[in-house]
Amino acid sequence: MKLDAPAERPRAALGQLIRNAMTIDVEDYFQVSAFAPHIDRASWPERECRVEANIERILALLATAGVHATFFTLGWIAERYPAMVRRIVAGGHELASHGYAHQRASDQDLATFTDDIERAKALLEDIGGQAVLGYRAPSFSIGSANLWALDALLAAGYRYSSSIYPIKHDHYGMPDAPRFAFYPNGPDGLLEVPVTTVRLMDRNFPAGGGGYFRLLPYAVSRWMMRRVNASDRQSAVFYFHPWEIDPGQPRPEGVDAKSRFRHYVNLARTQQRIEALTRDFAWDRMDRIFLGKQ
Repeated sequence: MKLDAPAERPRAALGQLIRNAMTIDVEDYFQVSAFAPHIDRASWPERECRVEANIERILALLATAGVHATFFTLGWIAERYPAMVRRIVAGGHELASHGYAHQRASDQDLATFTDDIERAKALLEDIGGQAVLGYRAPSFSIGSANLWALDALLAAGYRYSSSIYPIKHDHYGMPDAPRFAFYPNGPDGLLEVPVTTVRLMDRNFPAGGGGYFRLLPYAVSRWMMRRVNASDRQSAVFYFHPWEIDPGQPRPEGVDAKSRFRHYVNLARTQQRIEALTRDFAWDRMDRIFLGKQ
């Protein structure tokens, strides 16, 4: 499968209020891909889980701000914290899939990937009591080498994905992909909604969260998102993880300096910055913005 002349969604009309998508990737600190060489998956059940407490803080933050968001949730987490998943749904938020076991899509074959996304979808729908329409691959691990994954998602009953990041990165990215929501196989297929980038000097720069949001001054992130809303007339897609508002999380041994810096930089400032985002922009769920769901 090739990404050839994909159909893109239209821009917002001038004067139209642009709502941006607030998204949370629900996983715990020990499950991040950068820690995979240092943390054995078999040790996950014995490790201190902090995701439930962090999600409670996030739900309170969003409720105070009157913001509804999309929670891309790991099946592994949902299985252990079903009451947390139900609180997400009860708060008026969208429940979406982050797969079951936080394995990169690029490390799986079709059969393994299909089993993972179907298992996660069924589990989340059973717990949350609502249809799961969206999926985000761990570490944005769908790209030019495994675009077959988009067909597998559609076949599994998903309506959209947010798994292709149109940037150049050492762990992921597809720089030549469209920057905004598009249909790789036409309007009857799966909708792909990339995390937001800003186009400067013929290059896409990350503008939608993660480590870049923690590293750069808040004013830079705000400027980039405002540029996307004002100049591109497009909704921005922002993401963060529950562990990013948790500076007191355990620090596993053996993690290399680069991964350690990326993971821990400015954790103590993240919640305050997210609160600022909720004041500076209009927000909503992915399904409402991109699928027109009421």
